[in-house]
Amino acid sequence: MTLAEAVARAGEAKDERALADLRRAVDEDLEAAARSQNYQERAVAYRAIGQLRFNQKTELLRRGLEDTSPACRGSALLSLELLSRDHPGLVNGARPLLHSLANDDPNPAVRRLAVLSLKNGSPTPDTITLLAHLGEEAEERELRDAATAVHRVLKKKASAR
Repeated sequence: MTLAEAVARAGEAKDERALADLRRAVDEDLEAAARSQNYQERAVAYRAIGQLRFNQKTELLRRGLEDTSPACRGSALLSLELLSRDHPGLVNGARPLLHSLANDDPNPAVRRLAVLSLKNGSPTPDTITLLAHLGEEAEERELRDAATAVHRVLKKKASAR
């Protein structure tokens, strides 16, 4: 079974056991793809981590967040966002890197995905400040809108504490 086939089946998997079987079947392929010289193969691997809910591969996601390819960084961010819905510690552990991506990445889509990932983490003052700044100062309208929306969510979380 290829990695792409496993990802397609993951969407149809009805229970955790079926997902575990898929993860077991593609574990080595995923590792190999994440280390590939081809950015497209790496992007598929980073995206598969989230789709297969492969929580054991979060260290690979960190590598994906630092990849030279925007496609790989974006795929890793999509997986991080997906996995962090149930495990906000993933965002909290990668917060400095997410801040850097949201603020400085040359690719606007990567910046927006980093902002969206921050919504699943804890509402820390530094993140709230960064989002407020991006919501007011970012040149790209979509980034301003995303930062404003996530800022609202985190402010609400903070006030509920």
